[in-house]
Amino acid sequence: MFIDFFMEVKKARVPVSLREYLDLIEALQARLAFANMEEFYYLSRLCLVKDERHFDKFDRAFDKYFKGIETLDMALEAAIPDDWLRAEFERQLSEEDKAKIEALGGLDELIETFKKRLEEQKKRHQGGNRMIGTGGTSPFGANGYNPEGFRIGQDKSRNKRAVKVWEKRGFKDLDDSITIGIRNIKVALRRLRKFARQGAADQLDLDDTITSTARNGGYLDLKLVPERHNSVKVLLFLDVGGSMDPHIKVCEELFSACRAEFKHLEYFYFHNFVYESVWKNNIRRTNETTSVWDVIHKYTPDYKVIFVGDASMAPYEITQAGGSIEHWNEEPGAVWMQRLKDHFRKVIWLNPMPENYWGSGGSLGITRDLVENEMYPLTLEGLEAGMKSLSK
Repeated sequence: MFIDFFMEVKKARVPVSLREYLDLIEALQARLAFANMEEFYYLSRLCLVKDERHFDKFDRAFDKYFKGIETLDMALEAAIPDDWLRAEFERQLSEEDKAKIEALGGLDELIETFKKRLEEQKKRHQGGNRMIGTGGTSPFGANGYNPEGFRIGQDKSRNKRAVKVWEKRGFKDLDDSITIGIRNIKVALRRLRKFARQGAADQLDLDDTITSTARNGGYLDLKLVPERHNSVKVLLFLDVGGSMDPHIKVCEELFSACRAEFKHLEYFYFHNFVYESVWKNNIRRTNETTSVWDVIHKYTPDYKVIFVGDASMAPYEITQAGGSIEHWNEEPGAVWMQRLKDHFRKVIWLNPMPENYWGSGGSLGITRDLVENEMYPLTLEGLEAGMKSLSK
């Protein structure tokens, strides 16, 4: 059974190996989860999934494999082991519930009655106090209440005693194949980190304090260090307007996440492609621009450069002088991109368009060539790959 489940998880593209499967089997042998679907769900996810971005894929695989395991049809088709039922009920019932069961003749009689009701059941029952159904007070069924009952079916719980509904897929926004949100962007950006201690020494160094105090024969000797900051320096160039309008939301989220994650962040805007000038304020972009030469001279080569744009335009806008649709550019955009590439050591391009729309020609192909194939889709997986490249 668990081999098939393991294969279903692999089929869902969760990176899981035999080692994780053996860990799950070992955990089950240690009875860390027994006869409880919710416990098994959490235990199997803990053992098999090592990265939270794969939780959604795991939930889908779990739902596909175990869907219907609690339904009445499954119960009718499968034999129910007495020892399973006995162990489960004895573990979950309160002393008061057990006393009520004894008053009805004991657990053995309840189990036998349950089996007889399964054999007698021919159709769905709603309400009532005897047959297996919903909304009643029978010991067997769903959406009702009886302190010594069996729960059958029901994809939700009215009395909060049912197993977790894994179909809720609480982590579905972490799927690495979807366009990312601000929380996920922050997770991906954390791959681009290089910590250094900067500023005044105002944070307690606990380890050094303990060591120094011990050396002083017990006399307290406080040791302080500067706060740790991410010392990575980032230049962010954002394409605005035109075909980028549908991507405003994700670009805003990326910008917000970058400002939160990087202490040393500078940003500029451009339209379609970078030419001799960029700007910081879109309202005043016609009269308050920054020369790209000034950018090259001001920022050191160790800055990590990230371009964000769909690279969707006429090819001549990149390759020809005067190609810009807004002004006359004396030199082609490709020349300016090459100058940036020659100065900065690490340059990548993030594209909000789905990768299967890129193709290999046109303006997008030209842009990919200019950044030496360092173009990544603006998905969680793509962003992580881009950050990994920048961190090398």
